[in-house]
Amino acid sequence: MEKFIFTNDNLKMKSIKSFIFLFLFFPSVVSSQNLNVTFRAQLQYPGQTCANICGYVDSLGNEYALVGASHGLSIVDVTHPALPVEVYHHIAPFSSLWQEIKVRGNYAYVATEGGGGLQIFNLRSLPDTSGIQMHSYTGDSTAAGNIAGSLNTIHSLHIDGHYAYLYGGNILNGCAKVVDIIDPWNPTYVGHYAYGVNNQRYVHDGFVRNDTLYAAHIYPGYFTVVDFTNKANPVELASQTTPGHFTHNTWLSTNSKTLFTTDEVTNSFLTSYDISNLNNITELDRIQSNPGSGSIVHNTHIIRVAGNDYAVTSWYRDGFTITDVGRPQNMVQVGNYDTYPSTGTGFDGDWGVYPYLPSGTIVVSNIHEGLFVFTPAYVRACYLEGNVTDSLTGFPLNNAVVSILSTSVFDSSNFSGDYAMGIPSPGATYTVTYTKTGYNSKTFSGINLAAGIVTTQNVQLTPLGFSVNEIAGVNDKLSVSPNPFSEQTTIRYELKNKVENAASLEITDRTGRRVAVFPITQCSGTFTITALLQSGIYFVRLVNGNENCSPLKIVKLK
Repeated sequence: MEKFIFTNDNLKMKSIKSFIFLFLFFPSVVSSQNLNVTFRAQLQYPGQTCANICGYVDSLGNEYALVGASHGLSIVDVTHPALPVEVYHHIAPFSSLWQEIKVRGNYAYVATEGGGGLQIFNLRSLPDTSGIQMHSYTGDSTAAGNIAGSLNTIHSLHIDGHYAYLYGGNILNGCAKVVDIIDPWNPTYVGHYAYGVNNQRYVHDGFVRNDTLYAAHIYPGYFTVVDFTNKANPVELASQTTPGHFTHNTWLSTNSKTLFTTDEVTNSFLTSYDISNLNNITELDRIQSNPGSGSIVHNTHIIRVAGNDYAVTSWYRDGFTITDVGRPQNMVQVGNYDTYPSTGTGFDGDWGVYPYLPSGTIVVSNIHEGLFVFTPAYVRACYLEGNVTDSLTGFPLNNAVVSILSTSVFDSSNFSGDYAMGIPSPGATYTVTYTKTGYNSKTFSGINLAAGIVTTQNVQLTPLGFSVNEIAGVNDKLSVSPNPFSEQTTIRYELKNKVENAASLEITDRTGRRVAVFPITQCSGTFTITALLQSGIYFVRLVNGNENCSPLKIVKLK
């Protein structure tokens, strides 16, 4: 078959024996803005869909994309990212939308919902494709159990050491099944994980490290942590629900302290969790590729580059993203490329992404658009973090909006008053605003944000009805005792300057509304407050002409 190869520099025609059509296009074809990612090439698979993707490096250092095409495994040489070449295509006796691939050593393991068990490909002969061997494992009879010939469909898989974990599928209610692949050509069944929260056995996907499985239970919407040291008798250690209650995949940080999950639903999130204490798993942060679009996340992977962790994630209609997760409590998107012409909710576009080729090349599989090849730039986020409080009470302020002007970046403070945000690249300086209903806004200019650096800015907002000058106060004295109080309290005041005609003592609530005013005719004195106030927080201040004493918080108990 003749293939037409279009590049920015020339137009060539080249003969390659293949089932696919190679088409290189300009990045401007894509509808949304792309960041820190360079498009190199695209391969299309006419008449086929593509599922997940993996990678392989041969003994000569050539790099390959292993594409899960619906007719069977496709192997594409991407050593030269701008000129990918399909070198092998196994045509399976079945066709399936679902294809998952993992590699250990010189062997690729392919799982599919189409049937045929676990397909094993010996890739040792590459770049010579004539020596590629393939056979299917459909189970065996061992002391751990007899599944000989019964393993047919598998949804996904993961490999840890010399064990392959097989998820979903037709046997054992779709639980996590484990086979020993120390002999890569002849797996041996060693056990399974057949219990869980609410007795949900089905595992959709999972990540395994050092015999610990982080299983994604998609339908009940949680992940479990399972000790698989004893393959015949695994022990569940913990479980945690995820925001979308449709837990699709999991991946672990390099230091094994943070777990990342995806929920395959409309308006979904990439979510991070502190799992350093399995008795107290804590959600740290959530991030969306395109907030407000309703886009659906699929699979995430963690890669360490230059000493920092990044999440490389497929987002269906949003293509893929690169997120700086070096601070998992403040994830910042620092790269992306949209491989699909429209956005929003829907199961089209990017199925999978593979970021682990030694050259740094990223390969992406789109369901209908085929293979994409990219060169990424991994950059550190510029962080802005801090706390927002009430200037009068010192209490944290929830839902205060922090916005970095000239960007689309904003965040809202949580119940502790904390906010955390960032931008993907530094600039000269930035202007940051802090706003909250019922409070005076504040704006700060000249804020420097640097790559990999956390800039901390704690801000106090003043309730409406009070000005910044009032908070500064004067030399008058004001005291309340007891405080807090239940029945009554005494307010003592002392004015340093001459008492003006308009001198008074005012009590306001948290919104700045006056609830009581007491005229003052002497330079010092006391007032006793009894049943005047309902329970709550109030502020007392002295007003003496143009001078205003700093407000003093008082608390009336029930």
